[in-house]
Amino acid sequence: MMNKIKVILVDDHEMVRLGLSSFLNMQADIDVIGEADNGRAGVEMALELRPDVVVMDLVMPEMDGVEATLTLLKSWSDVNILVLTSYLDNEKIYPVIQAGAKGYMLKTSSAAEILHAIRKVAKGELAIQTEVDRKFRYHKNTPAPHDELTAREREVLGLLAKGYDNQTIADVSFISLKTVKTHVSNILAKLGVSDRTQAVVYAFQHNLVEKDN
Repeated sequence: MMNKIKVILVDDHEMVRLGLSSFLNMQADIDVIGEADNGRAGVEMALELRPDVVVMDLVMPEMDGVEATLTLLKSWSDVNILVLTSYLDNEKIYPVIQAGAKGYMLKTSSAAEILHAIRKVAKGELAIQTEVDRKFRYHKNTPAPHDELTAREREVLGLLAKGYDNQTIADVSFISLKTVKTHVSNILAKLGVSDRTQAVVYAFQHNLVEKDN
């Protein structure tokens, strides 16, 4: 008797789970043994049922798929996770693949492509969609935006994070107001943000400045 690939689906959209489950259960070699509608429940279910493949969405309530993937891999390093999502951005791709997810496919993939990916991941092989792989490799070889900041620009960014206006920054840094405006403009351009508030948010997210106690 054929040993079926045991799969659990973790996705907050019921129709996605229903469609995928119906399709997979039609395959002679696959058995969907569980479904969860959020990352936290997905982690608990995976640790309890020990499936061959966990098909993981990324944007979900309770615990998103990125955190769920990282949490699950910490508890069960051999788990085979296939990310199946609509998102193609570095903030989601990089952490899950670097942590050890075996696959990353987009929901725009055909049913046959998803099926093939599940079978590959079940064997411990990588199944990363071409455009995802390209983006991941580019991200690894590309410096972070803040790496392009000069020492003075980092200093100005720190003062922006303190809530200082341009004139105050000029006064405490002993530079002209025009120079401050140039630095701020360069900071926004290099970080790829549109205003000072977004620059400050970026700075805190990437631990470039310390929060006041």
